[in-house]
Amino acid sequence: MSAELIAVIAVIGVAMVFDYTNGFHDAANAIATSVSTRALTPRAALAMAAVGNFIGAHFGAGVAKTVGDGLVHLPTGVASLGVLFAAVVGAIAWNLITWYFGLPSSSSHALFGGLVGATLFATGGAVQWSNIVEKVLIPMVVSPVVGAALGFVVMIGLLWLFRNGQPGRLNRGFRWAQTASAAAMSVGHGMQDAAKTMGIIVLALYTGGFAENKTDIPEWVFWTSAAMLAAGTYAGGWRIIRTLGRKIIDLRPPEGFAAEAVASSVLYFNALVLHAPISTTHTITSAIMGVGATKRLSAVRWNVAGNIIIAWVTTFPAAALIACLTYFVVAPIFG
Repeated sequence: MSAELIAVIAVIGVAMVFDYTNGFHDAANAIATSVSTRALTPRAALAMAAVGNFIGAHFGAGVAKTVGDGLVHLPTGVASLGVLFAAVVGAIAWNLITWYFGLPSSSSHALFGGLVGATLFATGGAVQWSNIVEKVLIPMVVSPVVGAALGFVVMIGLLWLFRNGQPGRLNRGFRWAQTASAAAMSVGHGMQDAAKTMGIIVLALYTGGFAENKTDIPEWVFWTSAAMLAAGTYAGGWRIIRTLGRKIIDLRPPEGFAAEAVASSVLYFNALVLHAPISTTHTITSAIMGVGATKRLSAVRWNVAGNIIIAWVTTFPAAALIACLTYFVVAPIFG
């Protein structure tokens, strides 16, 4: 077995682990609001989210190509696979740290930070900073703003449309509607997050000499990435589910539906139209904040929101630092 093949297998292995941690870390993105409003039971919500992630992965090719061919220039040979290995390890480590503390940070930005951190210190590697700014940093700022603004506007619209409705009947109706919005959210999550793992795998295949280009995605990559994300999602990330579903605001079914509908729409637009890899975590969390602000600003627990925003800001550099340190350890092995 050649050194290149062993290195590629190692990268694919850690990419699958990352995909699994991404699933249980970000399960909250798809189901927290539905579970907290009792629209769905926890296990039913997780099962639906797992299926939705699996389906969504097959529509994320555009995002995968951006990740695989738009963010960094890797060094040549086996050393490039060491960069990818370290990058993914950095993302896994940050996922586990934030999961332990129940913070809904972005697995996507952990992966991007890992890529940048490992590439910066690799001989012959180069970060495409213009693309990082355009496709990662700007969306990192814009998507939460858009999510919060749209969440506020959509919730105001629902309050006006159903201003004369009977609360009990409305809650029952919106619990049914949340089944659809949660399903849409889980498909959107698959479009974004499984696609990022696919991009790493294809990049590993290309740099190892087992693929002709960085944009064609083999069918088995779709299936394995989707399956691991779905398995991780079904395992659940209850610490983060409690944070999103209960600690930011007290959600009712209309608010849960509004947040999920807004977040899934933003995810679909970016995945299918812009092919931009955005954070599902940032999007749904900000939508929840926007929806909650329609009650009154004090309805949002801003101390919890502040901790979440700190985790958002630190994710990219923290994962980059972990990946950098990992690269120094594994570089001799991949030399």
